Amino acid sequence: MTIKMTVENALQAKEEIEKLETQGFTHDDIYIFAHDKKREKHVTDALDTESVGMKEQGFLDSLKNMTSSRGDELRAKMASAGLTTEEAEAYEEELDKGKLVIIANKNQ
Repeated sequence: MTIKMTVENALQAKEEIEKLETQGFTHDDIYIFAHDKKREKHVTDALDTESVGMKEQGFLDSLKNMTSSRGDELRAKMASAGLTTEEAEAYEEELDKGKLVIIANKNQ
């Protein structure tokens, strides 16, 4: 099961993560994305959620993302976290607006 949503800030993200935990998701099942890498790392660290890395993407995709644009990298990582290509494109547009995207996926 994959749940995806957008929030405006880290406080709203914390509230949504707490709701997801009551639904049986663990911090390892929850991914937070932000368009700015520093913001994404800060929020992910502060809320103790998972980062999409080699485990989710595989070695070659992880290497490819090192040379990709931020938008391409985000779409690839969101797809690795459980979104379809179309969903990843739509949520990347939300990131462009300054929002945070939360993806909770028990299938990872």
